[in-house]
Amino acid sequence: MYHSFQEILERVKSRGKVTVSVAAAQDLEVLEAIKLAHEAGIANAILVGDEAQIKPMLDKAGLPANTPIINEPDTSQAALKAVSLVHKGEAQVLMKGLVNSSDFLRAVLNKEEGLRTGRLLSHLAAFEIPGQHKLLFVTDGGMNIAPNLQEKKDILISSMLTLNAMGIDMPRVAILTANEIVNPKMPATVDAKALADMSAAGELPPGIVEGPIAFDVAVSSEAAKHKKIKSQVAGQVDLIVAPNIETGNSIGKTLIYYAGAKMAGLVLGAANPIVMTSRAETAEGKLNSIALACLGLPQ
Repeated sequence: MYHSFQEILERVKSRGKVTVSVAAAQDLEVLEAIKLAHEAGIANAILVGDEAQIKPMLDKAGLPANTPIINEPDTSQAALKAVSLVHKGEAQVLMKGLVNSSDFLRAVLNKEEGLRTGRLLSHLAAFEIPGQHKLLFVTDGGMNIAPNLQEKKDILISSMLTLNAMGIDMPRVAILTANEIVNPKMPATVDAKALADMSAAGELPPGIVEGPIAFDVAVSSEAAKHKKIKSQVAGQVDLIVAPNIETGNSIGKTLIYYAGAKMAGLVLGAANPIVMTSRAETAEGKLNSIALACLGLPQ
C-alpha cells in the first residue's frame, strides 16, 4: 500500500529516471511539472512541439536550455511524433501538452506508431485523502460513459495490472453498486457479480475482487459489520470500480472539494502509462501524475 504521493515519489526515485515524451509541449504548466519531475529526480523529458514557442518557456519553467526539443508546429503531428517516441522505446511515459484531447488519443491509437493493446482506454485516479491510511484508486470517472460488462472487464484488468506493477500484489477491489444484492432491475449489480466471478475463476489479474458492494461497505469495516456482510475488502479497499462515469466523477470531485483530497490520474489500456491532466490541475498534481505513471511501468 502507499500512504501518500510523497511515498510514491520516494519509491520512483529509487528506480532511476525515466523519459517522458510530451506532445505539443508549448504549455507552461506542463513544462513546470516536467521541471518538478526533473528536480525530484524521477524523469527527464523530450519536448515535441513548436520550438519557437517552447524555447522561451524553458527559462520561465526553470528547465535547462539544452532540454531536447523536436520541432513540430502542427499539434496533431506533434502528438503522433510524441507517441512514436514511446512506441520506439525512446521514452517510457507519454504526456499530453497543448493539444486537443481527441487528436492526442487518436495518435495513441494510431495503427502504425501508436500504443494499442486491444484493451479499452480508461482513466485511473488516485486520491490522497486527509485522515485515511492509504491512497484510494478509482476507475473510471474520466473517459468511459456507460461501459458494458466487457468494457468494465477491460477497465478492471488495466487498473489491476497497473496496481500490480506498482507493487500492490493483491489489490482489494470493490465493484461499486447501490447495495450488495444482485437485482436484474439494477444491471450494475449483475455486472458486479459477473466481474467478481471472473476474478474467482482466475480470469483477472491477482487481487481480491468483491461485488456488488456499496460505498459505505467498501470503505468501512464497521458498515460491513452493521450490515452483517463478510468482506475482505471492507475498510481496506484499494480500488473502487464505478458503474458509470457520473459515479466515478462524482466520487472524485466529492473527495477533492469536501474531503480536501489530492488527486493524480493516468490513462490506461495503452502499452505505456499516459499522463493527461486537466489544464486546471496544479503543477503538484501534474507531478504526482507523472510519478504515478513512472511507478506503473513494468519492472
